Amino acid sequence: MRTTKMKKAISKTRLLLAAMAALTLSTATAAFAAAPGITGPTFNLTAQDAHISQPDGAMVYSWGYGCSSAPTGFVPFNGACPSMQIPGPTLVVTEGNPVTVNLTNNLPTAAGNTSILFPGFQVATSGGVTGLLTQEAAPGGTVTYTFTAGSPGTRAYYSGTQGDLQVEMGLYGAIIVLPKNVPSACTGGLAAANLAAEKNWGESDFRLAPAAYDHAKSCYDREYLFQFSEMDQSIHRQAETQVLARGNCTAGAAGCSLQVPTEPYHPTYFLINGRSMPDDMDSNYAPEYPHQPYNGNPHMHPGEQVLLRVIGQGRWQHPFHEHGNHVRILGRDGNLILSQSDSNSLAGPLLFTTTTTPGLAFDGIFYWTGRGLNWDAYAHNPKSSDPTAKLPCTPDGNGYNTGDPTAINYYEWCQDHNKPVQVAPFGDVAGGGPVSLPDSNIFTNGAWYGGSPYLGPNATVRATGPTGSTPPSGTIANNPTTEAGFAFMWHSHNEREITTDNAFPGGMLMMMLVDSREFKIDESN
Repeated sequence: MRTTKMKKAISKTRLLLAAMAALTLSTATAAFAAAPGITGPTFNLTAQDAHISQPDGAMVYSWGYGCSSAPTGFVPFNGACPSMQIPGPTLVVTEGNPVTVNLTNNLPTAAGNTSILFPGFQVATSGGVTGLLTQEAAPGGTVTYTFTAGSPGTRAYYSGTQGDLQVEMGLYGAIIVLPKNVPSACTGGLAAANLAAEKNWGESDFRLAPAAYDHAKSCYDREYLFQFSEMDQSIHRQAETQVLARGNCTAGAAGCSLQVPTEPYHPTYFLINGRSMPDDMDSNYAPEYPHQPYNGNPHMHPGEQVLLRVIGQGRWQHPFHEHGNHVRILGRDGNLILSQSDSNSLAGPLLFTTTTTPGLAFDGIFYWTGRGLNWDAYAHNPKSSDPTAKLPCTPDGNGYNTGDPTAINYYEWCQDHNKPVQVAPFGDVAGGGPVSLPDSNIFTNGAWYGGSPYLGPNATVRATGPTGSTPPSGTIANNPTTEAGFAFMWHSHNEREITTDNAFPGGMLMMMLVDSREFKIDESN
């Protein structure tokens, strides 16, 4: 599923309509990246101000980190690093390597000093001026932070200067530490088979590494980084008003400082990677969001282990629910959670709702296979003339079809193989299925992404024939010969947080799109 580009100046009523359309419309041009960022070992960053956009047409004055010079490289491939972005550039480093971050303060003089904290690392500083928590960069000045990348995992970085204001204004980002030694289990077996399945359909390997940690049970097939935050637009408006009023004042002079109250706190915008829904479903580096380069639109195939890197970057906890399955937590803030009695066993909880705590991060695994649907999601039908409708399903020791990575139904749950979806007498195949389908008009518009209960282009035709009773894949908008899958809504369980300035839907909401193997998931930039 892809979203069309949406004009920014829209009323709240049009926001609702546009957001609902975003759940169904598709284009062939949007691109996605797994966990886009920049590589070091030296990062030259700046702190600057700019305006970021919201789906209701608002342009919100904000501060953010960015690149003061071209980075060493981009990951996964090509990208961009503007001089101000929210979140700040994702810093990708390798365990054991030295890291240097040079921060230049290009904020308005009245904003005062600024800095960066790197929790979880032993940081040495040089230059700058002494601050309460770390060395700070004075207006126009530079400070240097050096440390050695510690244990693998995902962590936050953020301002250590007047955090109640500067973090709120957008001075935060992520640092990802990749494992130095990749476990052999993550390059063979099912891990290799999943990679072979992707290559068979013309996909590339967009992972930053084959494993999240130095552990054989932390292998993954895809990855996404999500940073959750919120904004109180009153604070941002007051900061902008005071910055304009003070103009080019002299640092340290009387009256050359901001006096912005940060309490009471009433956020009205709720962000995933600096964007609100539906903007977060547009591509990474989309030109309409010059200071919000990262999106929130995860994609996967059945059976893939999807690594979720999640950080709470605001002041509130966000109870986030990933529909489709629970999330197995691997570790928090770079600390892999292992059993006390057996270091080979993971001990992280399996969570229905993943609560993100301010300043803290977690790494977790999400997967979806179709197990438990109680019908054949691949639309196999022995009576069909389509040979792909007659593919076998040979269960492995866990009950999944993993023998042939090139098969369309690789990782099918074999217990449901050839099982029809509908109940006689109006069933779509001979025999009685487990459910009765609703009226096709309701079914098309709300029950399943693409208007079909089946995975893959033309899957409905395979199951029912050209005159079958279920709507064909592509009934809503997408081309039935290309993408057709399932969409699981991922959203905050705090109802206010799935609004944009109180207009629903919006805010902290995105979709996990599960596509059949035929659909090429392009995560290039």
